[in-house]
Amino acid sequence: MPSSNRGDAVPADRRRALALWTVLAAQLMLAMDFLIVVVALPRIQTDLGFSAAGLTWMPNAFGLAFGGLLLLGGRLGDIIGQVRAFRIGLGIFVVASLVGGLAQAPSVLIVARVVQGIGAALAAPSVLALVMVMARDEAEKARGLSLFTAVSSIGASAGLILGGVLTDFLSWRWALLVNVPVGIVVVTAIGRLVAETHPRPARLDIAGALTATFGSVALVYGFISAAGAGWASTSTIAAFVGAAVLLTLFFRIEDRHPAPLLDLCLLRDRSRLAGLAVMALVVGVHFATLFLLVQYLERVLGWTPLAAGLGYMPLTITVYALSAFAPRLIATFGPRALLVAGSAIVAGSLAGFALLGEGGRYFPDVLVPLLIHAVGIAFIFAPGTVAILHGVPDEHAGTASGLLQMDQQIGGALGIAVITTIYAIGAVPDRFASGLPAAFAGGVVLALIAALVALRGIGSQASAASAAVRSV
Repeated sequence: MPSSNRGDAVPADRRRALALWTVLAAQLMLAMDFLIVVVALPRIQTDLGFSAAGLTWMPNAFGLAFGGLLLLGGRLGDIIGQVRAFRIGLGIFVVASLVGGLAQAPSVLIVARVVQGIGAALAAPSVLALVMVMARDEAEKARGLSLFTAVSSIGASAGLILGGVLTDFLSWRWALLVNVPVGIVVVTAIGRLVAETHPRPARLDIAGALTATFGSVALVYGFISAAGAGWASTSTIAAFVGAAVLLTLFFRIEDRHPAPLLDLCLLRDRSRLAGLAVMALVVGVHFATLFLLVQYLERVLGWTPLAAGLGYMPLTITVYALSAFAPRLIATFGPRALLVAGSAIVAGSLAGFALLGEGGRYFPDVLVPLLIHAVGIAFIFAPGTVAILHGVPDEHAGTASGLLQMDQQIGGALGIAVITTIYAIGAVPDRFASGLPAAFAGGVVLALIAALVALRGIGSQASAASAAVRSV
C-alpha cells in the first residue's frame, strides 16, 4: 500500500517495487544476523577474551531474544501500525549493532546481541505483514510471499558468506557495523515509500509476552545446558521444568485474555500446526548443519573465515535459484508433497554429512551433500509458509507473521542446541570430526520426523492457497 502523498514523481509501479525490495532488504539483514558472526568466533574470542562457554552465546543471545519476543513484536505491529513497529524495531537493531561493533568487553557484546534480538523481534513480523498488505491482488501476494521466502531461506548462509568476507578483509566488528548504514537507509526509505497500516488499539498482553519469552528462553537454555552440564544436572532439569510451567501458563493466559498476544484460533488449524512443526524441525537441523560445517571447514580443513564463508556459496545460489520455481511447484504439487519431499531430501543430505571425517575434502565430501541439502531447503520454506499463513485473517497478519518467524528462530536455536548435545555424546577431545556422525544421524531422524508430520498433518485445505500462485 504505497504512500500517495510522497514521491509522486516516481511511477506507482516502480515505487511499489522499490518499497517491496526495501522491506526485503531489511528481512535479509535480520535473517543473516543469527549466524553472521559464526565464522568470526575464533577472532572474537582472541580479541575480547571470551571463554569457550561464553562464546556460544554469540549466536544464541540474538536468537533467544529474537525468537522469544517475536509474538510481542507481531502484536505491537497490529496495535500501533506495521510501519511504525518496523521503524522502531529496526532503529533499536541499528543502535545495538553499532554498540556491538564497538564493544571492548564480552559482556557489552553479549548485551548488544540481546538488544539486537529485541529490535529484530519488533521489526521482523512487520516485514511479512507489509509484504502482504502492499499486494494489490492474490498474484502479487503470491509473488511477494515467494520473494520473502527466498530471501529468508538464503539469509543464514548469506550471513556466513558476508561474515567471512568482512572478517578477513576488514574486521569481525564489521559483521555488526555493516547493519548501521543499511539500516539507516531502510528506516528512512520505508517512511517515504509505504503508507501506515490501520492501527488497531488494544490492551497489550504483558503477562502473555513475559511467559512466552521466558518459557522459550528456558526451553532453549535447557538443551544448551544439557550439552555442557549433562541431562541430569540441576540447571538442565530446572530449565526444562521452568519451560514447562511458563509455556503452560502462557497458553492458559492466552485462552482467557480479552486481547491475547496469540489468538489460539490460529493454532486450531491442523495444516498450520503441521506446517509450524515441519518448519521448526527443518530450520533447526539446517541451522545446526551450518553451525557445524563452518567449524569443520575452519578447524579440520584449516580454511580461513573468508574461505569458509565462500564455501557456502553453492548452497546460497542453489536455494535462491530454485526458490524462483517455488510458486509454480506449489501450484502443481501442493504444499504437502513439497514438504514431504524437501524433508526427505534434507535427511539424505545429513546422511552424507555424517560420513565426514578428519581426512575429508571439500569436494566431494562436503559439496555434494551441501547441494542436495540446498534442494531440500528450497522445497521447504515457500510451501511451509503457505501452509502456515493460509486462511489467516488480515487483523491477525502481524501476529501470524510473528508466529511463523518465532517458529523459525526458536527452531533454529533449539536445533543447534539439540544437535550440539548429540555431538557432545560422540565427540573425542581435540578431534572435532569425531562427533559429527552422531550429530548428523540425529539430524536425519529429526528430518524424517518432519517428513512424517507433513505427510500426516498437511491437509487439502492448503491447496486453495496454491491456486493463487498459478497466475504468477
